[in-house]
Amino acid sequence: MTREGMIESLREKGLKVTSQRLAVIDILMEQRVLHPSAARVFAAATGRGYRLSLSTVYATLHEFSRHGLIKTLEFDQRENRYEMNPEEHINLICEGCGRISDYPVSRAVSEETLLADRGFRVRRTRMEYYGFCRGCLRGGSSRKPRAGKT
Repeated sequence: MTREGMIESLREKGLKVTSQRLAVIDILMEQRVLHPSAARVFAAATGRGYRLSLSTVYATLHEFSRHGLIKTLEFDQRENRYEMNPEEHINLICEGCGRISDYPVSRAVSEETLLADRGFRVRRTRMEYYGFCRGCLRGGSSRKPRAGKT
């Protein structure tokens, strides 16, 4: 989605286009491949001279997620991360450096098939693979994969 598309989506959802929301959109667009955390969005925004608080960033990200403009990736022992990729994909999560990258995937089972077979209506999906990225496997991380760890 483009910046203009995000702004249009805000308006369609009845949300005001504020300077704080525009700042968060700009940072999300800029760091989309990083799947940034709220803290990273805040640091990048303040580093670029935007005036907003960390609580505003959290509230804005929550609002965007609630309205389906972004996805929230919640983790048990890590900070939540946010992504703008609406396409079906697998999140490849490196246990060494924490990087999350997208890997495209075709749907093996269509939503229509699930609805017809099981009466199940899909609202959202999330696929994750955990492991180590190429850089960490080559020794780029202080946390090396252990033998037998999956």
